[in-house]
Amino acid sequence: MAVNRDNVKIHVAGIKKDFGELEVLKDISTDVYEGEVVVVIGPSGSGKSTFLRCLNRLEEVSAGKVVIDGFDITDKQVDINKVRENVGMVFQHFNLFNNLKVLDNMTLAPVKLKKCSPEEAERRARDMLSKVGLSDKADNFPSQLSGGQKQRVAIARALCMQPDIMLFDEPTSALDPEMVGEVLQVMKDLAAEGMTMVIVTHEMGFAREVADRIIFMDGGYIIEEGTPEEVLMHPKEPRTIDFLNKVL
Repeated sequence: MAVNRDNVKIHVAGIKKDFGELEVLKDISTDVYEGEVVVVIGPSGSGKSTFLRCLNRLEEVSAGKVVIDGFDITDKQVDINKVRENVGMVFQHFNLFNNLKVLDNMTLAPVKLKKCSPEEAERRARDMLSKVGLSDKADNFPSQLSGGQKQRVAIARALCMQPDIMLFDEPTSALDPEMVGEVLQVMKDLAAEGMTMVIVTHEMGFAREVADRIIFMDGGYIIEEGTPEEVLMHPKEPRTIDFLNKVL
């Protein structure tokens, strides 16, 4: 599915974020369009994960605004939980409930938050498990899964809420190298289906293959952004060139 430039899914205007004296984001502005896959790269400590967490108000911005699907989530009157129903988030460390079976992990939020019937929630959960290649793991506990399987369950769980937007915060960085591919494949499939995604990752090959746009962040700023060809193959900024020389 092509990127729909008539529909801005995420509008970020001049956001700043500080933790006391520490300024982590220093004036970030960008738009993410419907069906666009935006990959955020940069050195550790550049503000990538904080930026992502500001997109669903897991972190409150210190200044500026974030508008998701027309809702200004920096406005205290906005029901953030309602907005979050349409924004799936996948973390570095899976965040599964270890005391619940895989299927129960997946049906909990749709039943509780979206008032989905248990039968419909289970049907959807089994569909999503099938989508990520884990149909046979519905009755397992997370402790019985590999890291790659846990992360695929975490993605499937987020998809059970039928989100319009998916946010991924370094989804493969806690995985053994041989498990990275299986998680990236699920994300590639989602991209091919036209899911709007913002992905913080160190996987440059994946970024080159899947991103419509790459944002390079450093020191709390967007230093450079453009297509994978522009940013990875022909970077203009010295800081981008220096970073890519170290990681490519």
